Amino acid sequence: MMDRHVVAGIDGSRPGLAAAEWAAAEAEARGTALRLVHVAPPEPVGRPAPRGADAWRLGAERMVRGAVAEITRRRPDLDVVGEQATGAPAAALAAACASAAPLVLGTRGLGGFEGLALGSVALELAGRAPCPVVLVPAARAGEEKEPEVVLGLDARRPAAGALRYAFETARRRGARLRAVHAWSLPAPYAAPWAPYEVLEEERGAWEDQEVQLLDDALHRWREEYPAVPVLADVRLFSPAEALVKASAGAGLVVAGRGGGPGVALGGVPHAVAHHARCPVALVPDS
Repeated sequence: MMDRHVVAGIDGSRPGLAAAEWAAAEAEARGTALRLVHVAPPEPVGRPAPRGADAWRLGAERMVRGAVAEITRRRPDLDVVGEQATGAPAAALAAACASAAPLVLGTRGLGGFEGLALGSVALELAGRAPCPVVLVPAARAGEEKEPEVVLGLDARRPAAGALRYAFETARRRGARLRAVHAWSLPAPYAAPWAPYEVLEEERGAWEDQEVQLLDDALHRWREEYPAVPVLADVRLFSPAEALVKASAGAGLVVAGRGGGPGVALGGVPHAVAHHARCPVALVPDS
């Protein structure tokens, strides 16, 4: 995975340009090239091209050249190439995944409406691409993030793909890794109409069990990456809520995607992709 290009899909939107900048930093950290890919709609079949199509195409080419030039100006040692593809955006960008590690996208593009958190292309590729997909929101002016990578982890079923991606990213960045494991009270106590109150000693015993589960899930990876500082973070929330809360102080959230290529995005990664306050890396199971 480490010798592949970082690929970013761009369309001139603010999230698309933020994705290109994030991808450039990632490519530089990995020591690989960066490919910026713009997808143009296919030519109409059986009817003339719409008025202004040629001017639109020239404008798109200028946008790609401008993005390449700007990144090259800021990072002169980075190998950056711009490409134009034609077709349905999700299908064309999926074709780039063979060389992508990861594929980087803005959370939404030029379509959609104000307030839309996640566009249709990003949503489809996040669930179906065979490589890790990083979703980057438009940058918020003046917002500073800690150099922390947050990993969402089910300690009972740890996803090796997400674990390796998170530890590798933290190692490259010299960042702390916060491993977040969410848990809930047993069924008799979880419902709002539960007839019994949870005793403090019971809750403490249950939480100790969850902490031990998380430590066990992290043990092998701590040994493999001894230079990465790890904070085990057990939270009494739903998994999605725990990760969204943790994202407020993070530079990147990493979560397993579940399923496999061609499988729609599951409930927890879907919610995190919509509501996280920082870029989100969704990693297929390995």
